[in-house]
Amino acid sequence: YDTQIERAVTTWRYEPVVRALMTMRGLARLNAATLAAELGDLHRFASPRQLMSYLGLVPSEDSTGDTRHQGGLTKMGNGIARRALIEAAWNYRSPARLGRGLLARQEGQPKAVTDAAWNAQTRLHHRYQHLTGALHKKSPVAAAALGRELCGFVWAIGRMVPPRPPQPAPAPSPKSVT
Repeated sequence: YDTQIERAVTTWRYEPVVRALMTMRGLARLNAATLAAELGDLHRFASPRQLMSYLGLVPSEDSTGDTRHQGGLTKMGNGIARRALIEAAWNYRSPARLGRGLLARQEGQPKAVTDAAWNAQTRLHHRYQHLTGALHKKSPVAAAALGRELCGFVWAIGRMVPPRPPQPAPAPSPKSVT
């Protein structure tokens, strides 16, 4: 499957976006391609909050008058992309580091993209430590919270590298009349 995904991505218009997303920890080829396929052009989202809402990564709310109660994630969005993000977020439990595989995926990417990926690693690891330590959240709850923040980094990186322009459809060949 990996070779087929790689072959399909190389000719795809979202290939630059997939390569940029692959600079992040937890977003190797499969998750990056999944996000690009499910989200499309990230320029259509004006803010990371819009993308988080699209994915169902916003807290539910029950408000009446002056009383406001926030609950768990709504999960009322694209479940495939949401799952890919939360799956990738589990990788941020470990301290920030650049392994050989990640360095290879970051090769040839703009400095702004690799800097954003590094900022994501440091911020999300510290956030996981804070949530599971001081706030005593369970690991799955912390991973969902990291998935929400990771969504913001995905939005930022996806907007740094635009997709290729769409290719015009091939002209129909003239048919001979017999």
